[in-house]
Amino acid sequence: MKEFKNSVLPADAGQALLVGRAWRGGTAGGPCVIAVRQGQVVDITAHAPTVSDLFERADAIGVVRDAPGETLGGWQELLERGDDGLRLLAPCDLQAVKACGVTFAVSLLERVIEEQAKGDAARAARLRSEIQGCIGADLSEIRPGSEAAARLKADLLQRGLWSQYMEVGIGPDAEVFTKAQPMSAVGHGADVGLHPSSSWNNPEPEIVLAVNSAGTVLGATLGNDVNLRDIEGRSALLLGKAKDNNASCAIGPLIRLFDGEFTLDTICDAEVSMLIEGADDGFELAGTSRMREISRHPLELVAQTWGTHHQYPDGFMLFLGTMFSPIKDRDAAGRGFTHHLGDRVSISTPALGTLVNQVQRCDRVAPWTFGVRALYQNLARRGLLKNSR
Repeated sequence: MKEFKNSVLPADAGQALLVGRAWRGGTAGGPCVIAVRQGQVVDITAHAPTVSDLFERADAIGVVRDAPGETLGGWQELLERGDDGLRLLAPCDLQAVKACGVTFAVSLLERVIEEQAKGDAARAARLRSEIQGCIGADLSEIRPGSEAAARLKADLLQRGLWSQYMEVGIGPDAEVFTKAQPMSAVGHGADVGLHPSSSWNNPEPEIVLAVNSAGTVLGATLGNDVNLRDIEGRSALLLGKAKDNNASCAIGPLIRLFDGEFTLDTICDAEVSMLIEGADDGFELAGTSRMREISRHPLELVAQTWGTHHQYPDGFMLFLGTMFSPIKDRDAAGRGFTHHLGDRVSISTPALGTLVNQVQRCDRVAPWTFGVRALYQNLARRGLLKNSR
């Protein structure tokens, strides 16, 4: 992991409130909650055994900023150690991992194309021009649930062009699905997994909100909502198979808490960049998602996820969606983009840093064995559960 430089941290890391998780080795080892202060990694698990517990505390900001703890070394040293004694984990633990789909007009069109192509990448290029011509509207200008959206829906229904993806893209109800199970997300530097049956897939760079049990948005991080276009394109009922697989969800590198300088407005103005670098063919593809083009405000997406209709007692992480849908041909003309094993995916924005992962098959990455039961057994053995609130 020595190629991951200090740019992994936010550009203003010295002023940022950064919290995450790392695995400490040794006989008394296990996951710990860490704060990164002035480039130093501090173990604050004695104050909150899990990130979920931390986010329930009224003084969470003070704990991250000032609480005493054991200094584990420098941030760069953590990255370079890898599996030897100390390694970075996804910064969430007990939280549910939810995701919002088709929140950008570009990704909405690509979902409609997947549906019409029935998962066949070879048909996508022709369908793209046909569907864009038939819709005849700039979907980015249409507010979901508005009268204009209702009129467009009526017109498309009359022409036989309505889609279930259009329904959640411009209709009143957002698509919110369960992306991954608590404790299953992988962190910065880990492999991300593709289902072995998929032959048309791509990364999805997104901003991820950290929300506590009261529905309060406390901070944000980056995520890769790995997407299997062929499987979901065959049927939307295969969303679970397309989205929730071993190592198919990457989150990190750290959660940045909101304060006077870093706010939800920072997120709404952010640009999320992504770079794909092929390990076997020299292929490169770059893209950007501009959060100001999102069709629903992040707080609206939170409200559609959490409320009197659904509670999350351990909090939740919420992927906000992406406008990045790669269509650049890679292996053959007209077949668009799909991953190769070994691809390196870098997702970044200055306020949150950079999340880097490598692509592998989900049946070849390390199996997921450390779940909630294992976490609590480990915390009990280390005498840390007494600090859970």
